Amino acid sequence: MTAYLNEEQQVEVIKNWWKENGKSVVIGVVLGFSVIFGWQGWQKYHVAQGEAASNLYIGMQNLLSAGKMDAAVEAGKRLLGEHTDSVYASFAALKLAQLMYERGDKANASENLQWVVSHAPDAVIADLARMRLSRVQLDRQQYDQALATLDSVDPTFMPGMTAELRGDIARAKGDIDAARKAYKQALATGSGIHDSVQMKLLEIGEGKSS
Repeated sequence: MTAYLNEEQQVEVIKNWWKENGKSVVIGVVLGFSVIFGWQGWQKYHVAQGEAASNLYIGMQNLLSAGKMDAAVEAGKRLLGEHTDSVYASFAALKLAQLMYERGDKANASENLQWVVSHAPDAVIADLARMRLSRVQLDRQQYDQALATLDSVDPTFMPGMTAELRGDIARAKGDIDAARKAYKQALATGSGIHDSVQMKLLEIGEGKSS
């Protein structure tokens, strides 16, 4: 619109522009408000879901403290089903894996840990689940699977414990050279696991380091 139009011309131009564009402007305004209020609604929903997941997890913990294991397991399963993307669901799955393992149900423990790997909203939680899953797979003599799971862990995540576990897997497979190499790598990280790793080195015939 030019600044040289007189007032009457300006009004006429505005009328014509509105005829051509008014509908889209109204739609744009409506959509704009929808986005704003829709986002606010989503935020409220997200907070409510987080609170619900938190309450379920607390309930699960209370049931465990009361010794009601079966009810706690059901609460955990409900968390996994209703709040899949919540961090509380991942915590619940980790706890379910522990409970299943303690019951001797290693297959179910593995399934719960794999669930965390697939659904955890945080990379650190996923790597923690991978470490635990690799240990369970080692215990089930699934050595190749245990190594593959361990290989998927971020190299910066607990490198000392990762190297020690790699040594345990190699030792279980009968590859003493690989086990020795992994244990020495674990010692080199200086991550506070010196005594246990040194003992394992002694057990496979490695002299005590100076």
